[in-house]
Amino acid sequence: MPRKGMRSIFYSNSPSPSRSTASPSTPGRSISEAAMARVVEQAEAMIMKWDAETSAYAKVTSLFYESKREAHDFIKCVNELQKAMHILVSENSSSETLVRAQRLMQMAMKRLQKEFYQILSTNRAHLDPESVSTRSSRLSARSSTSDYEDDGGPEDEIRTAGDSISEVELVSNNVMDDLRSIAECMISSGYGKECVEIYKIIRRSIVDEGIYRLGVEKLSSSKIHKMDWEIVEMKIKNWLEAIKISIKTLFTGERILCDHVFAVSDSIRESCFTEISKEGATLLFEFPRLLVSKSRRSPEMAFRTLDAYTAIADNWPEIESLFSFESFSGVRLHALTTLSKLGESVRTMLSEFESVIQKNSSKSPVPGGGLHPLTLEVMNYLSLLADYSGVLSDIFGDSPPPVNSPSPEFYFEGSETDDTPMPAVSVQLAWLILCLLCKLDGKAKRYKDVSVSYLFLANNLQHVVSKVRTSNLRYLLGDEWISKHEYKVRQFAANYERLGWGHVISSLPENPKAAISPEEAKDSFRKFNSEFEQAYRKQSSHIIPDPKLRDEVKLSLARKLVSAYQEFYETNRVALATIRNVEMLIRFSPEDVGNYLSDLYYGTGTMDSGSVSVSSSSSSSSRRRHR
Repeated sequence: MPRKGMRSIFYSNSPSPSRSTASPSTPGRSISEAAMARVVEQAEAMIMKWDAETSAYAKVTSLFYESKREAHDFIKCVNELQKAMHILVSENSSSETLVRAQRLMQMAMKRLQKEFYQILSTNRAHLDPESVSTRSSRLSARSSTSDYEDDGGPEDEIRTAGDSISEVELVSNNVMDDLRSIAECMISSGYGKECVEIYKIIRRSIVDEGIYRLGVEKLSSSKIHKMDWEIVEMKIKNWLEAIKISIKTLFTGERILCDHVFAVSDSIRESCFTEISKEGATLLFEFPRLLVSKSRRSPEMAFRTLDAYTAIADNWPEIESLFSFESFSGVRLHALTTLSKLGESVRTMLSEFESVIQKNSSKSPVPGGGLHPLTLEVMNYLSLLADYSGVLSDIFGDSPPPVNSPSPEFYFEGSETDDTPMPAVSVQLAWLILCLLCKLDGKAKRYKDVSVSYLFLANNLQHVVSKVRTSNLRYLLGDEWISKHEYKVRQFAANYERLGWGHVISSLPENPKAAISPEEAKDSFRKFNSEFEQAYRKQSSHIIPDPKLRDEVKLSLARKLVSAYQEFYETNRVALATIRNVEMLIRFSPEDVGNYLSDLYYGTGTMDSGSVSVSSSSSSSSRRRHR
């Protein structure tokens, strides 16, 4: 802590008359006062040389710029003068030598005050936060001015490390050490207030300008509310960059500089850094809080809110360290409050997104049993949300499951880790998917053809599973969840095959290889032709967007339908070969059936009518296309 200022000593109560008319000093005291007088006389020569009021040279020249050695000697001289003054005060506070010393000290402080201002104002480039924040850790921190009493000056120490640091760092370190030596000298001499005021004024302007250049400005929630989304998004992106630079460079550089210059006093360090940075830090953390107070809600807003939350959360250790002073407790609380409001806003947006799913009122069935727009929208949204899984885990923490939802085990039935509670974020996302699936169940009932309802469910659930498997949702929901829902896709697909193609398969004899009469064979061929043409006309307009599911359905149909028809075809073709116009009876070869099936599920036909010509000529054309 700084020692008591000399000015408070000199302006204390005047000595009593008895003190001034005391008996003559002892020989020891006279010797001491004489020694102090020599110290004062030596100091006078140095101080008067650099007195701007009596020297034209001193008026236009900077002491620290002109000669570091002489600057070192000046500081040393002032320190010696201060020690002499303490001794003189203790021995004879009315000494003429003491009065003379005080006058010299005031002149010296005025000079150092000027030097301090000049160094701060003319070395902005070398004291910019970026230069200071990247200050080489290989240079040891400058010691107090007592170190200047060594035979070597600061140049010697810097020169030793000169080969290992850049020229910019050398200059930056040199300037910082000059400021520190002046600050410590002025503080120890009782002139800390003057030094601190200069520092605060100049460095606060640096911080304010830095915040302004980073695009952080004072806004109101009403003003933000009136902005177009494009403007708001641009300001959010600016802020995301601003907080990174502010924490890593701007405030860090100022804290390093302040800690170094005022290392001699913890209270002055805190006071300076608080005065310089508090307003800028408060403004920095204010913007995201105002952002989430807007009534606008959109998927884009949720992601930008998560970005803002991430920016503060990721920088929180640095924020706590930088603003560790008690005087910054309000700033830390402000940042935590902003973080809390951002998290609350994310939870609200997800709740609103659930309502969007529940309230989706589209009534027209998707042509061909394809993907519903709601499925695409929800899964795109959730897969992007999963990229923020770490942040979402922080936000949801131990939050209870969504209101009116089943227990978490309902979503993760069959998991091998049933005894381990599922993370709240996993439960939340699983619930949103469940809401989507329930909504799709209702939309599937709008199809008049039940088989298409199952195809619709298979398509949409397959898309859900695929999105989960190929995004970070996989790590949140787990492989058990994926396996469970893949099984449901297979069930939906099997029901579709049974209802959509079962009547075609049942048109063939139960045992295709069994010997039957020619008349029975004719009747079976006629039934198969009719059922297959009817089924193909219906199915040609249906679609399976997922290639994997499409191939699985085709392969399954081929195993059941083509295999059975081939056995029946080969068993009865020879017996009916002699019949007139046999090609009108046996209209499809097994290869034709396979080729027709391979053309399906691309959605190339029409939904309701579209008589698809199923004839030998079209069959031949199909065979040519697949060769």
